[in-house]
Amino acid sequence: MDKITEFLLPIVQTINAYMSDYILIFLLVGIGLFYTIRTRFVQVRCFGEGMKKVFGSISFRGGKNKSGLSSFQALATAIAAQVGTGNIVGACGAILIGGPGAIFWMWVIAFFGMATIYAEAVLAQETKVVQEDGSVLGGPVYYIRRAFKGTFGKFLAGFFSVAIILALGFMGSMVQSNSISEAINTAIPAIPVWAVGLALAAICTIIFIGGIQRIAAVAEKIVPLMAVLYIGIGLVILGINFTKIPETFGMIFKYAFVPHAVVGGAIGTAIKNAISQGAKRGLFSNEAGMGSTPHAHAQANVKTPHEQGVAAMIGVFIDTFIVLTMTALVVISTLYAGNGPLSTPEGLAISQLAGLDKANLMQTAVGTAFGNQTVGNIVIAVCLTFFAFTTIIGWNFFGKQNVQYLLGKKATVVYSVLAIAFIFLGSLFPNDLVWELADTFNFIMVIPNVIALAALSGIVVMYARKKKNKDQDNE
Repeated sequence: MDKITEFLLPIVQTINAYMSDYILIFLLVGIGLFYTIRTRFVQVRCFGEGMKKVFGSISFRGGKNKSGLSSFQALATAIAAQVGTGNIVGACGAILIGGPGAIFWMWVIAFFGMATIYAEAVLAQETKVVQEDGSVLGGPVYYIRRAFKGTFGKFLAGFFSVAIILALGFMGSMVQSNSISEAINTAIPAIPVWAVGLALAAICTIIFIGGIQRIAAVAEKIVPLMAVLYIGIGLVILGINFTKIPETFGMIFKYAFVPHAVVGGAIGTAIKNAISQGAKRGLFSNEAGMGSTPHAHAQANVKTPHEQGVAAMIGVFIDTFIVLTMTALVVISTLYAGNGPLSTPEGLAISQLAGLDKANLMQTAVGTAFGNQTVGNIVIAVCLTFFAFTTIIGWNFFGKQNVQYLLGKKATVVYSVLAIAFIFLGSLFPNDLVWELADTFNFIMVIPNVIALAALSGIVVMYARKKKNKDQDNE
């Protein structure tokens, strides 16, 4: 295992550095800005409508639908996939490498990403296919084929399918399993990581067998529970650190542009790290532009694609501006603000030598705030288990949709068996290699998805502006 890691890690890190520093930022910010302008700031205009759509008809007993899911079930499935280790481990990694200012760039990515996810959900609804048995097939491969006919469209859709199967179904599930195993092992060392991986694989097997209806039923119950639990813990800690909150927000904005003051190094390199970490971890957290959550939004039974588009925007808002921000505020207010142990490059270096990393930073922060590290380890292990578990079941469904597109329904059985094996293997692999491999395939997914989003902007703008015209007619 060590030899494999030594060989692969430098290669994958080099690829990811180039992708995240240049290609990823250009594509994500570019398509988000493009749709923000073309839809006339749909994420602002229709934010209230989206909130009403999500919370006005919220239900934890959506029931089984003859075809697809309720809008809330579809959103819960999407959020289950979005709210995962990226909100805890990913955010912590971004802060450690890019400084507190990386969170500012995550916010930027998420703001523009709300327009992007609107487009993805609209196109997923517009191009979905309802089969004779009532099951729904939908996602980027279908709107890629709408955008590009012939051989090029087949190639681009196939390229995306292979990338998402590897990125989410296999590598991504390894990331989630790895994070759960390490968090539980940190909290309770007597439980080996392989045992956690084995138990997780067994539970996921039961859920995978039930298909999208069982996944949705689990998601619509666990997602609200885990969000309330995590936010509640965060609010308690922010209450303890109340006097540091203004300084915490100040550090996020200040170090977005002068991160070298806290992470060290040349100012140019430090700013690049802050921005690239914000973009990279922002993508892994909210998934806007990645092409994953459209598979869930395609399942929704709604009157118009616009309805699911505005609901999808709220998913990104909840993921980044609420859950991920809570992680950032807890970590920064506890460990950075008020001359905290990580407030200087020297303190950061010492802490990292002592074993502090992205996997245990949030546990350290919570333990420090409560004055008991064991409590911090256990609390975050529980939260991380909820988050990562729901992400695994959501991502498995996304991968399955693409396996069915490529190879037919019978091939999904083989896919599920392999996915379960990767869940177990994720608990055994080194943390850094697992994350880097997942990042590589996540980045690859973005390219064909963004190309199709740009090509089909006319359809998205039509739905967004219909809403704007209706509002004007009602005035």
